[in-house]
Amino acid sequence: MRLITYNVNGIRAAFTKDFLGWLKTADPDIICIQESKAGNDQIDIESLEKLGYHSYWHSAVRKGYSGVGIASKIKPNHVEFGCGIESYDNEGRIIRADFDGYSAISVYVPSASNIERLDFKMQFCHDFLEYIKNLKKEIPNLIISGDFNICHEAIDIHNPIGLKNVSGFLPMEREWMTNFINECELIDSFRFFNNDPDNYTWWSYRQNSRARNKGWRLDYNFTSYSLKDKLSRAVILKEAVHSDHCPALLELDV
Repeated sequence: MRLITYNVNGIRAAFTKDFLGWLKTADPDIICIQESKAGNDQIDIESLEKLGYHSYWHSAVRKGYSGVGIASKIKPNHVEFGCGIESYDNEGRIIRADFDGYSAISVYVPSASNIERLDFKMQFCHDFLEYIKNLKKEIPNLIISGDFNICHEAIDIHNPIGLKNVSGFLPMEREWMTNFINECELIDSFRFFNNDPDNYTWWSYRQNSRARNKGWRLDYNFTSYSLKDKLSRAVILKEAVHSDHCPALLELDV
């Protein structure tokens, strides 16, 4: 099974950049989308259906903001929109699709580029950790994919010393991610296969950052530890250029 996570930074804009052509070639069984920035009535669901995808979208109340989705060639047994916490669900942060033997979650962790949002981001992170811990009691095999807006280790960011006081690489954010992985018994699938530096999933539009590979690894496919023996490959698809992020692929035998 091939699963991709992708912050598209606007699904409508991505469609104008041949997102559908790329999707047909990449051919994932499941794609988890973040930052769709569109209501359900603004997404070309019919074109996705022509490629064989059932798609489900959890949009923000605020127009043109946030939003997550899951498109799957396998029809889910159930789709859960949100996590039951109104302040997060109003921003379209979490969607879950349940399949036979496992569930896939698309999550868009809040950014705190505006430092006034840091408290909100950290509260979301705390609540999301508890949500996953509780969910695992019911659904032990989870794939948690999305834009976490956090670089976990120094290897995950191009300038760890210079950016140590910038949100996305703050000590409290990195500590939370360590706790999230440990307490929820998760595997960072990319690092399971690859411990090389200079592998990123987001680049600023400024200062020619992408061409210079001055990036951050913000996008992850986490899996329950119970799926460890089913992991077969995890790579970053940096050639996809529909967004300031690029997709991350996970292949596993489920």
